[in-house]
Amino acid sequence: MENTDETPFRITRTVQALGSALRGETENVPDANGLGSGDRIPSEPEKLWFKESSAKNLQNRDFLSPTTVLNTLYADGQVGVLDMLSLKGCGVLPVAGGEVMGEGLRVRVDRIATFQKVLSGVSAYLKPPSQRQGCVVLNCPALHPKPNLPSPDTLTLGQLRTVLLTDHLGALLRRQGFTVSCCPVLPEDSNIIVFLRILGVDWPSVPVSWTNDEREEKMLQALQNSPYKEREETDGGRRESEGKKMEGEKEWGMLRVNLKRVFQEEQLPGYDPSLGTCTVQRDSVSHLAQLDRATADCTVSTATAVHVTSCQDEFRQQQIAMLWRASGATVTQVGDTFIVENRLRRVQMKEASEMKYGEQVEGQTWDDIIKVMTSATVRFELLSTVHMSPVTLDVQREGSVSTKGPRGGVFVMYNCARLHTLFDSYERGMEKGLYPEIPEGSQLDFSALKEEGEWLLLFNYLIPFSELLDQSGQTLECDGGGARVNLKTEQICKFLVSLSKDFSSYYNRVHVLGEPLPHLFNQMFCRLQLLRALRELYHSALDSLHLPPIRQL
Repeated sequence: MENTDETPFRITRTVQALGSALRGETENVPDANGLGSGDRIPSEPEKLWFKESSAKNLQNRDFLSPTTVLNTLYADGQVGVLDMLSLKGCGVLPVAGGEVMGEGLRVRVDRIATFQKVLSGVSAYLKPPSQRQGCVVLNCPALHPKPNLPSPDTLTLGQLRTVLLTDHLGALLRRQGFTVSCCPVLPEDSNIIVFLRILGVDWPSVPVSWTNDEREEKMLQALQNSPYKEREETDGGRRESEGKKMEGEKEWGMLRVNLKRVFQEEQLPGYDPSLGTCTVQRDSVSHLAQLDRATADCTVSTATAVHVTSCQDEFRQQQIAMLWRASGATVTQVGDTFIVENRLRRVQMKEASEMKYGEQVEGQTWDDIIKVMTSATVRFELLSTVHMSPVTLDVQREGSVSTKGPRGGVFVMYNCARLHTLFDSYERGMEKGLYPEIPEGSQLDFSALKEEGEWLLLFNYLIPFSELLDQSGQTLECDGGGARVNLKTEQICKFLVSLSKDFSSYYNRVHVLGEPLPHLFNQMFCRLQLLRALRELYHSALDSLHLPPIRQL
């Protein structure tokens, strides 16, 4: 049996255990991986407990079961508070106290024990709680030739957004153990590849001389032999003779596939009922050939495909998905998910840096910083909004960007840089003999962390982050294979912005590096342990956006 003390704390497991205790159940204790007997995510029809997150409520409680719930479960008014106090289990936070008040049953976590355990084993909270297996193909229709390859000048804002969504989703899924293949491959050193690299997107590329003709022939033959192919009413069948070369646009209007039959006979929910008979064009076959190439390296029999497209292009992508099914592919899913804006943000970042540092803003180091900050600005502007909602951008030349505004990529990167500056200052103090090295967490007394912002940073960000990383993989595994999958790709950006607001508020109030006096060292080291963990949290979250941390802003 797994040692409970070695299992990282999980919010979901704690809420499940609290719910079981409130109902008087004891049999569904979470296992060593934080999972109960059978359930991956609780699907209770009623919400028994709420995790608190606001600084005001965290002053007196960490979890709350509302009075309405208590009245339903305990008609006699005798609430089993003692059951909450004896709560145990793998991944379950230790409970220090509980009381019934006007708003309901309050439960308070043993904060000292939680600080001790979390900050002594931070790495477990910076990765998904479990590793998954499987192959995922992330298809970005915006990058497919139509018939020409997209370029920085033709890529729209909405299309760029789908590219960044695909890139971010790929990073999240790889961290969860999935093998991820991005589609389509693009010619190396093409304008679009160069542009994407400026934004930190490492898209797969192939030599300029590479062709996919053989796979295009294969996909065309598969569609010609598909049971969903519409019969010709004329002698046009002669034009479909085996071995026919793909010459001229006129020959591409002869093959028609009944897409409606595909999703009806395979009982696929969510597809547009107006999908009817589709005439197969050359760009469609090229698209399918790229998808076929992307699945070639999968080591499992069935791959999961996610088509990351805009609402405006969803109908067209559903056609492609059904054509792929008609050709014999087994699993596809459709995810619904600017150059002017990018150039403007780069100019604004350079101007903002020059205002702060003057003539120092020259050279390769500053060019690299401005490049990362530009990428961060664009990514947060496009990815912070729910992927099914439109994005509104202020591209006024006078708008500029600022490290002080409590939103967006610049604000996040600025606060990450503040942590680097703090530890640079601490290391310089060590070199001067002012401070000793930070002791191990087991040697510190974490009762010194009494400032309200300290518990908020641990409880709202460090502990839940691992489960946040795991959500996209859970959603893919639980999805029923319908037309849409909601992967909530905006959550990491929102998480980082919220973290930066709360960290900034705390850091502006608290003087971390105090006087070099031995009786002050314990509190200082406890705070440094917490902030060092936050720095690693920033790095881990930014890595999922392919944004390297910056040491100075």
